[in-house]
Amino acid sequence: MTATATPPRQAQPGGRHPRPRRSRRPESGGRLTPGWLPWLLQAPALVVLGGLLLYPLYRVGVLAFEDFGLRELVTGQSSWVGLANFREVLTDPLLWKVALPNTVVFAAVNVTLTVTLGTLVALLLVRLGRWARGVLTSAIMVAWAMPAVTGTYVWVFLFDARDGAVMRALGALGLIDPAATNWFTERLPFYGIATLNVVHHGFPFVAVTVLAGLMTLPKDTLEAAALDGAGAWKRFWHVTVPLLKPVFAVVTILSTIWDFKVFTQIYLMPGGSGTNRDVLNLGTWSYITAISQNRYGLGAAIAVLLTLLLLVITLVYLRTLFKQDEL
Repeated sequence: MTATATPPRQAQPGGRHPRPRRSRRPESGGRLTPGWLPWLLQAPALVVLGGLLLYPLYRVGVLAFEDFGLRELVTGQSSWVGLANFREVLTDPLLWKVALPNTVVFAAVNVTLTVTLGTLVALLLVRLGRWARGVLTSAIMVAWAMPAVTGTYVWVFLFDARDGAVMRALGALGLIDPAATNWFTERLPFYGIATLNVVHHGFPFVAVTVLAGLMTLPKDTLEAAALDGAGAWKRFWHVTVPLLKPVFAVVTILSTIWDFKVFTQIYLMPGGSGTNRDVLNLGTWSYITAISQNRYGLGAAIAVLLTLLLLVITLVYLRTLFKQDEL
């Protein structure tokens, strides 16, 4: 059996060798996938998403420019009012003094606390053994898996003005008078309880996500930093945080979106359904205006403003991260 030698390429003038021609067909001899085939395969999912997601968004956007109330809902006729709904919302003092501060401040505080607490828990879990880490991770995931309705009622029961366990304990210590104290009627205590509820429900996701990132960090880098004399804080701030910046970006963006849209935890608390207007946020204000007052156009305008505010914050944050070339 003799081997066939490949003939050498003939050099072109100037000593350069010609480049081999690329084959237009794959070496395996298979046919190229038609460009329309992936779209055809995804068509059922796209149709479902379009019907369930895009069409409601479109209807909310249209309602925001219409005078649509209970009469229009019955007759099926509506009138185009242009930007009148947006003007009414933007000139309402309730927006600037109550709903917008409650939404923005509440979201900022909750995102900060959720990411901080979740990171601290992840740093604790990564130091534990396999079994202890598995048990504790499963335990904290129960809080994340608990429905928001159930968790809200638990926190309401704990701080109930008459029979709440927290109120009884503080009353027994002489710190408050349970008969004259109701923290659900005042704005700051109301959102303090809501913050406990939202952070308790959201920190397990951050902890598990950051823990996954911590377990992938190169140990030699951390050991080299320790040998150079870097303490625990310097190793975390100058080594761990830069390496996990994409992870922190994801959990921060998701927490921001979730905390801006908090509705159930506010609406189900005493006074959150509209009886106490000092505790309204954009989500509950939009729902109460549309459903309780039957002003669907005005409620849709509030919802559109909330969506635009959320998009602006997310885009600014993503742009900042892209400038740092971290994503």
